[in-house]
Amino acid sequence: MPSVKIAAPAKLNLHLSIGNRRPDGFHGIESLFLALGFGDTIHIETSPGIAKASAAIRMDWRLPGGAAPGPCSANEILPQEENIVSKAVSMFRSRTGYGEGLAIHIEKRIPMGGGLGGGSSNAASTLLALNRLASPHGGGLLDPGTLAEMGAALGSDVPFFMHGAAAAIVSGRGETVRPIAVPRQALGLSLLLVNPGFHSDTAKAFRLLDEYRQMEANGTSSVTRLDSNPFMPQNPAFRAFSPQVLQDILAGPPRNWPFYNDFLPAFTERKENTPFYEAGSAYVEIISGLKGLGADFAGLSGSGSTCFGVFSQKNTVKFAKKLLLKRWQSVFETITCVPTML
Repeated sequence: MPSVKIAAPAKLNLHLSIGNRRPDGFHGIESLFLALGFGDTIHIETSPGIAKASAAIRMDWRLPGGAAPGPCSANEILPQEENIVSKAVSMFRSRTGYGEGLAIHIEKRIPMGGGLGGGSSNAASTLLALNRLASPHGGGLLDPGTLAEMGAALGSDVPFFMHGAAAAIVSGRGETVRPIAVPRQALGLSLLLVNPGFHSDTAKAFRLLDEYRQMEANGTSSVTRLDSNPFMPQNPAFRAFSPQVLQDILAGPPRNWPFYNDFLPAFTERKENTPFYEAGSAYVEIISGLKGLGADFAGLSGSGSTCFGVFSQKNTVKFAKKLLLKRWQSVFETITCVPTML
């Protein structure tokens, strides 16, 4: 039976600047996305045993440290109609009329609700794989522009994964993607991802950020910052980098990178019994731990919950991983990559 296997990489927000809430209810962002060598793998094949215009989706969790819940169907995680892969399949069928029965197997490694774009990457990879599978000669039924439009309709992070770029400036609410070349100096860097074992609700995180900014404006916030990094804004501020400036920054030492995540000051509000207090405490512990173990730069991806460290020395990252695994169950070593079909 015709089949396609495709990598669905995780992404990292190396920088995330967030504007105020817009009239449409969304927040504009300006972010530097990196595609990672760590991620999920999707297998799609046509199957005569599955009814026309139907898809059987199975997720096989492969998290380290024995934390995996084991093989499960997609609708054990979300109802079938709410699963983003199912939505991608339905959207592709409606645009193309493609009606073959499909068996979809997803090898899941990206933690859900971890700020690494797992669902969005799965959706993008599914669209790209179906476009190839449905074409008689494997060249694709739909043009890149149409696929990008479909991806944007599925979710804010999906367009980045449609481009197949190693890095990009992502703005608007995620629909504007400007790929950039990763300098040679940055390609040799190792990354360590540490997931604290809980999900982060993106909608709630944005509400918290709005409340935090209002408290800042009223002078009623009391925050203990992670450190005295002069690049961590004392007040959340929307900041944009040009492609050339970003490339110049990435070519320099990670310890000098001026990147930040606007969610961090809100998460690390040190008052007990406030939203995300326990999450903020975990982020402080992990990020401080990464820096203490030799990370040249450390931060939070997206709205959480995965933290990351950037290491210049490969022997240092392996030692740090070994120690962090004694405290945190999900610790992944990876590098940046350019997504490709397998």
